[in-house]
Amino acid sequence: MSKAGYRYLASFQLAEVIYRLTLEFLGKFGKLGRLGRRQREQMEQAARSGKQNIAEGYSQGTSLKAYIKLLGVARGSLEELKLDFEDFLKNNNLPIWDKNHPRIREFRKYRVRVIREVGEFGEIREKYNVPNLPNDPTEAANLIITLISQCSFLLKRQIESLIDKHMREGGFTEKLYQRRIKYRRTYHEKKN
Repeated sequence: MSKAGYRYLASFQLAEVIYRLTLEFLGKFGKLGRLGRRQREQMEQAARSGKQNIAEGYSQGTSLKAYIKLLGVARGSLEELKLDFEDFLKNNNLPIWDKNHPRIREFRKYRVRVIREVGEFGEIREKYNVPNLPNDPTEAANLIITLISQCSFLLKRQIESLIDKHMREGGFTEKLYQRRIKYRRTYHEKKN
């Protein structure tokens, strides 16, 4: 893993875990029921979009507005993925568990951790503690739905925090304008 700052965000880490589990789920249960090739591809893309947009937004560097927008896109992609998992359960006459279900309460205890390993040549490798995907499709889909709900909550809080920061500090264009005004004043003062 590179030292890219977004990799230290809990939202990115959880989105990465969701992506990995979605791929595993589709490999394991993708041919079950009415889950067609197109829907499997859309689920994979929605999971990928969740994590990629967090990274892209963070990497904007100068634009809080763009960062906020891309986090919203990431959240939207994950919510789309959540609906796909719910549809999978409904279409296969499997239950969507309530948040008070004992297994859901257990799933909600999961926290992403970075695991560092030393490679064969002394290099440091980092990975996440991805939970084992259950062998039961009901349990597996409900696990991923739970993780998506948690990630969506984290993204909502992240967006709110960035909006607050934007309100306090202004955006990139606004800051450039203020610097230009300050420069003009200083230039005219020196000239006179």
